Amino acid sequence: MPTPKKPRERFDPYRDYKFRVKWDGRLVAGITHVSGLKRVTEVVEYRDGTGGSSQKLPGRTNYEPITLERGITRDRAFEAWANQVVDIRGPSLRLRKEMRIEVYSDSGVLLLAYNVHRCWPSEYVALSSLDSVDQPRLIQSLTLQNEGWERVVAVNARSRLRRS
Repeated sequence: MPTPKKPRERFDPYRDYKFRVKWDGRLVAGITHVSGLKRVTEVVEYRDGTGGSSQKLPGRTNYEPITLERGITRDRAFEAWANQVVDIRGPSLRLRKEMRIEVYSDSGVLLLAYNVHRCWPSEYVALSSLDSVDQPRLIQSLTLQNEGWERVVAVNARSRLRRS
């Protein structure tokens, strides 16, 4: 009697990750690394006319680029967005996007979320370098410029991921 076939498991690219990235209202598949959210405020020294000591005041605030990395997948979200920048007819009006980064606990509870504003791709790596000696890892990356981010304080601590 032949051995019955084991039911095929459904592949869920989000199952093992503790964070998710969304844009255009949908999850982006397989992201394994998100660089830190960093902002830097310039220091401006001000000195009055009396020649005395100077004061340090806050100047312009700049938001550092965010880099997303993932293994190569069938999802074309990175490529499609990056292609909008180099489109021959000129950049699309939909070039800038709102992005959301969500962080989850081990049990699937949404812990915190950040909205990143007016992002656009400034660097796209379609295929990482290849080496026949080392174990090949096919990685894509997308570096996003942005105009700021904010923590979503209204995150519902009881929301859970659906683990299907």
